[in-house]
Amino acid sequence: MPAISMKVNGQDVCGDVEGRTLLVEFLRDKLGLTGTHVGCDTSQCGACVVHVNGKAVKACTALAIAHDGAEVATIEGLAANGKLHPMQEAFREHHGLQCGFCTPGMIMAAVDMVNRLGKKLDEDTIRHELEGNICRCTGYQNIVAAVKAGAANM
Repeated sequence: MPAISMKVNGQDVCGDVEGRTLLVEFLRDKLGLTGTHVGCDTSQCGACVVHVNGKAVKACTALAIAHDGAEVATIEGLAANGKLHPMQEAFREHHGLQCGFCTPGMIMAAVDMVNRLGKKLDEDTIRHELEGNICRCTGYQNIVAAVKAGAANM
């Protein structure tokens, strides 16, 4: 089995993987970072979104071996010094979650959205940008409000 190495949440990590090992499996099973969820295995729901080299990636269809040498950020890496990231705090404050299963992917997608488009996001833009992230519990109104507030505070 090939060995891969990458920087995950600022830490150098390495491990042996089969060629077919998905990035989400490497993160969850090898590294114990279970905040990245698997919801569909087809890249449709967005529960698996992580950042690879600063860009949002759906880890359920990305091969781990293809990310050898990459910098990966997961939901566990957003908080710093015991303080939630502004987007995490906004989801908490605006109740942008219900069961919470989609929340890590939503937050990671939202942070990527702000990094790409800036802090001033309107509702239509937020809804369009989150089309690749599915929440089965809510009507998205609180999620949109959370993203808008989180963006303003980033």
